[in-house]
Amino acid sequence: MADLIKLLPDGVVNQIAAGEVIQRPASVVKELMDNAIDSGASEIKLVVKDAGKSMIQISDNGCGMSVTDVRMSFERHATSKIRQASDLFDIQTMGFRGEALASIASVAQVDMRSKRHSDTIGTKIVVADSKVKSQEPCACPSGTQIQVQHLFYNVPARRKFLKSDTVELRHIHDEFINQAIAHPEIKFIFIQQENEIYHLTPGSLKNRIVSIFGKKYQEELIPLEQDTDVVRISGFIGKPGIAKKVRGEQLLFVNRRFIKSPYLNHAVISSYQEIIDPHYFPFFILFLNLDPTKIDINVHPTKHEIKFDDERVVYNFLRISVKYALGSHTISPQLDFENANPGIDNMFQSNPTHSKQIQGSIYEKPMNMAHWKQLTMPEVSRNIIEQRESTLFNPSNREVENQEFLNDAVETEDHHPIQIHQKYILIQTRKGIMLIDQQSAHERVLYEYYKKAIGDLPQITQRLLFPQTLHLNTQDAMLLKPLLSSFHQLGFEIEEFGSDSFIIHGMPMLLDGKFNETEFIHQVLDQYKLNLEFQLGVNENISRSLAKSSCIKVGKTLTELEMKTLIEQLFECENPYKSANGKTCFYILTMDELAKKLN
Repeated sequence: MADLIKLLPDGVVNQIAAGEVIQRPASVVKELMDNAIDSGASEIKLVVKDAGKSMIQISDNGCGMSVTDVRMSFERHATSKIRQASDLFDIQTMGFRGEALASIASVAQVDMRSKRHSDTIGTKIVVADSKVKSQEPCACPSGTQIQVQHLFYNVPARRKFLKSDTVELRHIHDEFINQAIAHPEIKFIFIQQENEIYHLTPGSLKNRIVSIFGKKYQEELIPLEQDTDVVRISGFIGKPGIAKKVRGEQLLFVNRRFIKSPYLNHAVISSYQEIIDPHYFPFFILFLNLDPTKIDINVHPTKHEIKFDDERVVYNFLRISVKYALGSHTISPQLDFENANPGIDNMFQSNPTHSKQIQGSIYEKPMNMAHWKQLTMPEVSRNIIEQRESTLFNPSNREVENQEFLNDAVETEDHHPIQIHQKYILIQTRKGIMLIDQQSAHERVLYEYYKKAIGDLPQITQRLLFPQTLHLNTQDAMLLKPLLSSFHQLGFEIEEFGSDSFIIHGMPMLLDGKFNETEFIHQVLDQYKLNLEFQLGVNENISRSLAKSSCIKVGKTLTELEMKTLIEQLFECENPYKSANGKTCFYILTMDELAKKLN
């Protein structure tokens, strides 16, 4: 019988290694930027086309390579960073394994040109399928230029699983930003589809942060500097005012290497426990400098994970340092329970300045009791509302089983709903009791309205008395620009004003006076980014994002009128069962089930 175990060809071995190291275009960007930084470059330029799928190019003015080094750099485990096993425990460079170029060249076509500063002529090498196609002298600037084309062209299964250009570009952006923040002394340029996205000049860390995240951060940063025998901690944390409902502005570096550590992130976030809402995440960019022999960065091919000798000690020092920085800047708890969720209490009155009258006479006069449908479509008359109801909420379009729930829900109007823990609504039905999740229910109502409105329903814009300037970071500005037409269909009037700024001239009548205009757009964009991984259509994503951002939240006290109106509108939806994000909107407990539970 023939032997079964055989050595794999080098090309297959390299593709297996590439599967660990090169997961998407952003992985190529990270590995090549690591090498550029290690070369001592003072200027690094990144150019990408089609979100890196067709081309990634990185140029640096670093030390460059000799003819022999150019060829050797594509061999597996060939590296200038380590010489013996013990070096793995004293690594101070970004790259070190010697796998990056070999892995990239096994799944892409690579053209590299490099020249040392002392040489008069450089070297060009072309590699594809792990094979050197050509190597010859060439004229080129000092440093190294690498162009990676047609990523995964020879592994179609891998290419098929890449996400949309928007998602892949966001991952590239994150890798670029991580490197740019970790090395503010280096000039970084980022060009996408021939458009210059970033041109970051060398400077201080604070200037680099402001250049990336926007001018509004200039006055919102708190410096942090603590030196101990175990770890030196430096960087900036954000004031409570720039905390956000979504993650993304929490960066942690160990010896200037970006790492992912939920455990250490918790040390920072928990320090804000009594200062910001528990559903918000603070801004922080922090650097931990440790003895390299006290950490192990060789635990994962992407080098995003690190092991510490004693992570608990680092956690405690980090938490104490953040608390001290907050205390030294007299940041005290700022919880505004009265205005935390201004949504629905304003939706039932025309004058938002009178929101505190929600329990007062405004609900004692029938003429002031605004109908929910008039609030979602405030610009139209009653007969047009009824006409639109036939298309928006036509019972004939629902599945047959919906009708039983609808009949059950209609009978709730004769009963008095009860709010439980400012989260659920309890009401008697024909067969028992119904428990409604107020946030999920309102999100479903708004989602169906927004989705229909984008395509079919003309909206009325409420012009602002004083237009608001919206300053975004470069990534968010790039995201918003192609969405403006869809926003306009919903009644937003937003105009570009410079590269990363916009002017808000008007808001939809539905939202007028209910939210801070600029903060609301920030929230919608943050939610939109979270939805990108689901590869939704633009309008679908906007509808979900708007519904999630503008719906009432847990902790909001509702009046009986508000609860009854919410119940009525929920059961006029196409699908009253689930919110746009898949959460259950209501649960019915029958009398028989109650009897069994109480036996």
